[in-house]
Amino acid sequence: MMQENFVKRIAVYPGSFDPITNGHVDIIKRGLRMFDEIIILIAYNPSKVYLFSIEERMEMIRDIFKDYKEIRVDCYSGLLVDYLKISGANIILRGMRALSDFEYEFQMALMNRRQTKQIETVFLMSGFKWFYTSSKLIKEVASLGGTVKALVPDNVNQKLMDKFNIGNNRG
Repeated sequence: MMQENFVKRIAVYPGSFDPITNGHVDIIKRGLRMFDEIIILIAYNPSKVYLFSIEERMEMIRDIFKDYKEIRVDCYSGLLVDYLKISGANIILRGMRALSDFEYEFQMALMNRRQTKQIETVFLMSGFKWFYTSSKLIKEVASLGGTVKALVPDNVNQKLMDKFNIGNNRG
């Protein structure tokens, strides 16, 4: 019997995840059908203002995927291609919602490919029910007291309610 060399397919799914949404969760779970391991990478940009700290985002994501041994959560503030080199991954997983995402994502994929030819970018289309969902929109609706319960995991919904003091008004 001939033994084959097994190469683990490790994908990095980068984003700010401020906060993670059900659309992100959908992409990750569908990605697990293609990859042996997914690293959810919280990209940190010091010039951006975030609602949740890196630690809070990592905690929420780890809680969501606590039963998935093939998922890791990490953070990084440098070039994505540099992170891929140190992590052992060579695939970038990205989700796309609409045509408006395509131009930006295509430019990023080409720039990453220019940095190193060993990196491939795989795009997954957003599930139809998450097509309009974005972290920015979720934060805006939650900050104004609207409900986002069906758009984010339960633990994230609770953190948003706590952050915006929704349902905690005594009086």
